[in-house]
Amino acid sequence: MTRILLVDDQALLRMGFRLVLEAEDDLEVVGEAGDGRAAVDQVTALRPDVVLMDVRMPGVNGIEATERIVAAHPETRVLILTTFDLDEYAFAALRAGASGFLLKDARPADLVAAIRTVASGDAVVSPRITRRMLELFSGQLPSSGEAPAADGPDPRLAELTPRELEVLRSVADGLSNAEVAERLFLSEATVKTHVGRILAKLGIRDRVQAVVLAYETGLVRTAAG
Repeated sequence: MTRILLVDDQALLRMGFRLVLEAEDDLEVVGEAGDGRAAVDQVTALRPDVVLMDVRMPGVNGIEATERIVAAHPETRVLILTTFDLDEYAFAALRAGASGFLLKDARPADLVAAIRTVASGDAVVSPRITRRMLELFSGQLPSSGEAPAADGPDPRLAELTPRELEVLRSVADGLSNAEVAERLFLSEATVKTHVGRILAKLGIRDRVQAVVLAYETGLVRTAAG
């Protein structure tokens, strides 16, 4: 059973999401919150598996709430709700640690599938879309446009092997495991193993966060860079 917290400042939307989700045998809505501050408190009290998080709310917004939740409760996944697919706010939420975003007008089946995907430990936003967002909002990355330092890579990448760095670059280019395998002449199973080791070494949760980190460290540069 996947436990879900609904966070939105519109009660009618929360009611609609609840009706959709509680029709599923494996999903349970354990609580609701109308703003970010209440969301943080509810996560502490209820320990949900997934938070369905609105971004634009009064007081503590969804971005700040996401950052607090991910820092304090890394086992809880945050799925951002947004009104359009290249929302600057959704991008900021991904950088804050969200595992993906979903459009508010998504079909019920897509909402259910997204929650199951996030609960399983994967990310909803594909690396390809994340890359588009990074390029659009690259000015918000403090050093993403800079090449790696001449004396070596960013310290955060120091534990990665040369092959793992190649795989990370390919993931940041928006390639799937199959596409990375074709590019690097590896089996898809080997690529999957490399990706798992990269996430573990970097202490990040999914491929979306790997793409963000690749840009932040200068391993991959944006088109603007």
